[in-house]
Amino acid sequence: MSNGADAALTQLRAWLAQDEIAKGGRLPAERDLCDLLGVSRGELRKALAVLEQEGALWRQVGKGTFVGLKPADEMTSLSAVASRSSPGEVMRARLKFEPMLASEAAYNATPADLEQLRLCIDASRKTRTWREYETCDNRFHRTVAQAAGNELLLAMFDHMNAVRRAVVWTRGRADQEGPPASHHSFAEHDALLAAISGRDAPGAHAAMLRHLMSVQNALIARQEAAE
Repeated sequence: MSNGADAALTQLRAWLAQDEIAKGGRLPAERDLCDLLGVSRGELRKALAVLEQEGALWRQVGKGTFVGLKPADEMTSLSAVASRSSPGEVMRARLKFEPMLASEAAYNATPADLEQLRLCIDASRKTRTWREYETCDNRFHRTVAQAAGNELLLAMFDHMNAVRRAVVWTRGRADQEGPPASHHSFAEHDALLAAISGRDAPGAHAAMLRHLMSVQNALIARQEAAE
């Protein structure tokens, strides 16, 4: 940092140390803060960036700059995470997370979980539109997460899945005729259920990974076709 920026940082630290600056309080607008501290806008912004990195401040576009650590709900709310995520990031998260859930399901799935997975597969084969199929597919993947037998993992899946549904790829097929009998997911879901039912954790992990790779390839192809 330049001498001017260093001086601005020192002045900003001293100003924030005042008793009347309440923790969690909102700072004045940058123009007013520049006048209070006698620094330039560029010097102030460098100082703010340093304190934000240290966790002394947090900033939100459209809201302002606040003292202290960013509240958890600001960092992890669905809308906040979705606004910072891309379809590719969501898919990479699924590729890391859901195969692990499948392997856990192979250890922990109850007979009721296995029956629900079978019902999801049967229902998906009877769908007449893509929208109906996607509803069944979503239920199938959540049932795998539930079968893992871990409430924390299930909550993490639900949060990730909500972000997935908020981050849009291409929705051009929603009202078209449903998936053909040869659709890749049917055989892949069957293989996944077979591995979970057989208590084959490595096999379940591999089956979910193969399935999600197929999903990713199909989504990329749809996206490229729409461009």
